[in-house]
Amino acid sequence: MSSAKTRLSGLLGHLGHSDPGAGSPLNFHTLSPTFFLPRAAEIEPEAEAIHHVTANNQVLRRSYAETADRARGLAYYLKKHGFKRVGILCPNTPAFLESIFGIAAAGAVNVAVNYRLKEDDIAYIFTHSEVDVIIVDQEFLSLLNTFKASKSNIPFIIDTDTDATEGQLSGPFDDAVLEGLKYDLETQAHGWSGLEAQAASEDDIIALAYTSGTTAKPKGVEYTHRGCYLAAMGNVIESGLNDRRRRCGYLWTLPMFHATGWTFPWAVTSVRGTHYCLRKIDYPQIWNMLKQEHITHFNAAPTVNTLLCNSGEAERLPEPVQVTVAASPPTPHLFEQMTGLNLHPVHVYGMTETYGPITKGYYMPSWDNLPPAERYKKMARQGHGFVTSLPARVIKTEVPEGTIIDVKRDGLEIGEIVFKGNICARGYYKDPEATRKLFAGGVLHSGDLAVWHPDGSIQIQDRAKDIIISGGENISSVALESMLVNHPDILEAGVVAVSDSHWGERPKAFVTVKSGKKLSGQDVISWARNVSDISKFMIPREVEIVAELPQTSTGKVRKNVLRDWAKGANRT
Repeated sequence: MSSAKTRLSGLLGHLGHSDPGAGSPLNFHTLSPTFFLPRAAEIEPEAEAIHHVTANNQVLRRSYAETADRARGLAYYLKKHGFKRVGILCPNTPAFLESIFGIAAAGAVNVAVNYRLKEDDIAYIFTHSEVDVIIVDQEFLSLLNTFKASKSNIPFIIDTDTDATEGQLSGPFDDAVLEGLKYDLETQAHGWSGLEAQAASEDDIIALAYTSGTTAKPKGVEYTHRGCYLAAMGNVIESGLNDRRRRCGYLWTLPMFHATGWTFPWAVTSVRGTHYCLRKIDYPQIWNMLKQEHITHFNAAPTVNTLLCNSGEAERLPEPVQVTVAASPPTPHLFEQMTGLNLHPVHVYGMTETYGPITKGYYMPSWDNLPPAERYKKMARQGHGFVTSLPARVIKTEVPEGTIIDVKRDGLEIGEIVFKGNICARGYYKDPEATRKLFAGGVLHSGDLAVWHPDGSIQIQDRAKDIIISGGENISSVALESMLVNHPDILEAGVVAVSDSHWGERPKAFVTVKSGKKLSGQDVISWARNVSDISKFMIPREVEIVAELPQTSTGKVRKNVLRDWAKGANRT
């Protein structure tokens, strides 16, 4: 008969997670999302994995068997040459998707970079992350000039993004895939069993996802195999990817470089969905695909959805499309517009440090009986923690660092959103002090201010630095933006604080106008004062009409740029 200590150890072994080499049972397997690709190819090899219009304007269709073979070939190429840190500088292409799986299968780490960054920032990220090879789309090769000047020994694998896999139209990326497949054959043809479809340790790093670095140097967020696996499973559930009645057709409007595409490369593959890859955001093309192709899901920031809804091609779709919305707080007005077009928002919230989405605004059946304005207002909340996370919390901010005290769940007291659980990243690469601050008090700090409602849902009010304090009153720029876009002629709004000799600060609004409409700043102020339900102390005394708002690559309004504009900075 076993002792109590032995039985307890066995029980803890089942509850916790450990590595195979640390006395794990023989039936244990590490959690790694790389496994989803060979699994999909084995279950349904002829299912369409990729649909893509290439750089040479050809429609490319690739099965799961073909996609898995190409990822396997890349993996063996990387193993043959001993590459361990692989940079990616590509748009949403098949090569990018195949690289995500191939790099991990080789036991290497992927470092995907935003191609909209400046050359210096790209060079900094690839240098800081210590990449030893870079997969780069031919269109963006010149962005590596600064990096190449100081790191001339780092090779580039260029993808030409054509429909050819060999011959004149193919490129070095295709050659690398073929070389890897040949190498596998020459070394006893182990196939996927010779790769790391299941990681040696699920707590190893699978990717470094770099923050945008708008106010400081970009930081490399450490993603683990386990975290990506669980985040991907959370997205399958929360975004409804696994519907047996309609095979998932996922349109890549979200950049794959952003937080590894919120882990959707793995999530979509796990359900054997089709990846509809897009080189760039093109609203007429997106509407054409929504109408002509089998699109069931896409992810996009509120800005992208706003422009999509106001595109000339917009019309109500015959079949519903689930749209996972995140990156910045959406407005109730946007959700009303989307729903009218049969684009059904799945509202999530997260950050790079949480593998993308970590909360969801769960729709309650009782909301069906609410007036539309109230229903969409509730839908715009950031909601509750994911099924693979722990509940999100809102804590007091006017306390010493590391002190964790929850705010009241009254929908009024403002605090900071914090997280704990499986889908919090490991930390910042080579930055122990930033990691310490991120996890001060044993929780992951978001820097976002929110209220906590009695039903347990959270609702963002602002970033801490974006709250406007005017005459002792706190004004949420997010809330004011949400109110301003209710004007029938306003497309988007961005609000920042400007100095005021009497009130300390006051809000200034920058707005864009819908196509074919004319509007002055004074028109907006008059509407806000006499027609809208905006509180008097929140009404901006200055509204500037602009052609477009400055945005990050993921659709967030760049408030730092708006603040510079408000101070009279040049606009280039």
